[in-house]
Amino acid sequence: MNVLILDDEKEITDLLEVYLQNENYNIYKFYTSEEAIKCIDTVKLDIAILDIMIEGKDGFEICGYIRKKGLKFPIIMVTAKIEDNDKIKGLTIGADDYITKPFNPLEVVARVKSSLRRYKLYNEKESSEDIIEINGLVINKTKHKCLLYEKEIDLTPIEFEILLYLSINRGKVISSEELFEKVWKEKYFDSNNTVMVHIRRIREKLGEDTKKPKFIKTVWGVGYKIE
Repeated sequence: MNVLILDDEKEITDLLEVYLQNENYNIYKFYTSEEAIKCIDTVKLDIAILDIMIEGKDGFEICGYIRKKGLKFPIIMVTAKIEDNDKIKGLTIGADDYITKPFNPLEVVARVKSSLRRYKLYNEKESSEDIIEINGLVINKTKHKCLLYEKEIDLTPIEFEILLYLSINRGKVISSEELFEKVWKEKYFDSNNTVMVHIRRIREKLGEDTKKPKFIKTVWGVGYKIE
């Protein structure tokens, strides 16, 4: 697999190169857009990681250039600060995913793998409806498996169902009452703190920062959601 990395911060580019080479990817790294374009024109690439803020043609322009050439491989945009307008712009011109600096290199590796996996499934015309992927978290509905950065997380059946329901309803705030009744198939009572206890256990298994959880967010007085 050939991976293009474009970022004018040499430390970041070199770091990604090391981690991705450890996964047996062939790396084409560049610090200027001109060099990257030459590579796009001459090398059969499988995925591109593009820094948005770069001199010359920025990441958006490079992304647009790739799509105008009719190349369909996945594109991951990297930025120091993501605004909704930037994200909409990138997705509109053909980006597949976003990563915000500073990032965990293992998360980038996971995003690369998941993007390539989705691309392969699409090209093979196979259904990917049984797979949910959220920022390095992969949930397989059929096999009842959960992976975080390619490492399997040992969840109980109830914990898995809670995480699955929140993921299916990504972006929506789910009340404790709804979660309980959907997962346990029983009537919820106001004094029931079962959901809260299970959410805490799931967060622990995901290595969540309790003050700033990455995956399961608490909306005080309302419920929980995965963004």
